[in-house]
Amino acid sequence: MSLNSFGRVFRFTTWGESHGPAIGAVVDGCPPGLALTEADIQPWLDLRKPGTSKFTTQRREADEVRILSGVFEGRTTGTPISLMIENIDQRSKDYSDVAKSYRPGHADYAYDAKYGFRDYRGGGRSSARETASRVAAGAVARLVIPDVDIFAYVSEIGGDAIDYANFDPAQIEENPFFCPDRQTAQRWEALVDAARLDGSSLGAVVECVASGVPAGWGAPLYAKLDSELAAAMMSINAVKGVEIGDGFAAARLRGEDNADPMRPGADGPTFLANHAGGIAGGISTGQPIKLRVAFKPTSSILIPVDTVTREGDASQIITKGRHDPCVGIRGVPVVEAMMALVLADQKLLHRAQCGGGAAD
Repeated sequence: MSLNSFGRVFRFTTWGESHGPAIGAVVDGCPPGLALTEADIQPWLDLRKPGTSKFTTQRREADEVRILSGVFEGRTTGTPISLMIENIDQRSKDYSDVAKSYRPGHADYAYDAKYGFRDYRGGGRSSARETASRVAAGAVARLVIPDVDIFAYVSEIGGDAIDYANFDPAQIEENPFFCPDRQTAQRWEALVDAARLDGSSLGAVVECVASGVPAGWGAPLYAKLDSELAAAMMSINAVKGVEIGDGFAAARLRGEDNADPMRPGADGPTFLANHAGGIAGGISTGQPIKLRVAFKPTSSILIPVDTVTREGDASQIITKGRHDPCVGIRGVPVVEAMMALVLADQKLLHRAQCGGGAAD
């Protein structure tokens, strides 16, 4: 059984393949009466779409979304919202060698082992092309949580990290790397371009912050807010690690250093630190929710890599075609979308169990 859906109350299902006629998503559980048109979705897709700079894949896709159902007279009806994005720039011939040999680092062998059959054109369902559907669904999710502000940025590429002393949110939209540090963004231009010209690739770290989340969303055990977020982020192509709050750095602290001290405040406790990333015991604390996501280097490279054929013979492969030299760059809007999708679902779950109130 293949699972193509995510969420509990606010639930979305993606469909389509990288080189099929179209991809899309069906969003179910969206409350009725929310204002929604294609114009509410398109700006987020534009942030993720390919071909926007020489630092991303040169596949040319407009990524224009169409709403096929679930909206009447500009308002959600409470029924499934079907979203479609056409594929217009496939070059399946680039993958003729992939039909014969497995690409190391990709899902080629794992898919064959599971299904005994695979769509080798760009990886089919395993392609990062699928994430456009998530971004479209995430745009709908943002309408459910209008008081929550979500923003993500790249904090590290190829081991070169930003200087937080130079952190400027206004810079995130001013460079092709979603980088909040202008000086680091300038270094990354040379770093990523060198990898691209070598036919290689680089990994990246994306950080995401959600502010405005009230205390009380989440659950103590099997629907913990942090576990749902971790699952959401790990489901993104090329993601190999997720940290909530201080993450692994917390393991190197003493208890008193890792604590988030509280003092009395006008509207509840005032926190003096946020090592926990805004989540305690699986439930939001009202502080900003912070996480980090590690993207591996793109596995499709022009440097020969040892592999085997489908028949089990030794071989080498060079992955031709148009690929991101750093897939983590375009991962930024995807991380934001998955954050929105989880938070929208958790808001509705909280309302279903606890009704209205401070966390509604």
